[in-house]
Amino acid sequence: MLTQTPAGDYAIINKQPNPGGPFGAFWMGLSKPHYGIHGTNDPSSIGKEVSHGCIRMHNEDVLTLAALVPIGTRVTIRP
Repeated sequence: MLTQTPAGDYAIINKQPNPGGPFGAFWMGLSKPHYGIHGTNDPSSIGKEVSHGCIRMHNEDVLTLAALVPIGTRVTIRP
């Protein structure tokens, strides 16, 4: 089932390197339950509606972002 990324204001509430599965090299969980920003093992899926609404990034990009933003960072998602 495809789900759009939910618009709103959230915060990064947790971080996990190498979460396994389709989440690539890093996971940053949002305050919206079950949503996050993560890497992917399928870079061709980035920018397409192929998941449950998470934000997918290239692994090297999500690793860079994770190093820059602390837990508690505000995330605004606009439609």
